[in-house]
Amino acid sequence: MPGLLRGVARTAVVAGTATAVSNRVSRRQAGRWAQQSYEQQQQYEQQQPAPAPAAPAADDMSSKLSQLKELGELKAQGVLTEEEFAEQKRRLLG
Repeated sequence: MPGLLRGVARTAVVAGTATAVSNRVSRRQAGRWAQQSYEQQQQYEQQQPAPAPAAPAADDMSSKLSQLKELGELKAQGVLTEEEFAEQKRRLLG
């Protein structure tokens, strides 16, 4: 019986050690892959050209034009004075 117990204990120690080593290797490989992935991502981002400054959108200009038309209509109706119209136009275009 002592020989059997010794064999079982030895098997348990070997299996436990193998599991611990395997887990450590797996964690180390995962860390290396994560580092490589991070480095590749950094290189990719550095190689990308900087985005060009956006030109004023056509929608922005059309909205300004529509607002100017509304201001002109308000001035024509007498809701806005010439000074108020000039001030609003300056704010809109400035």
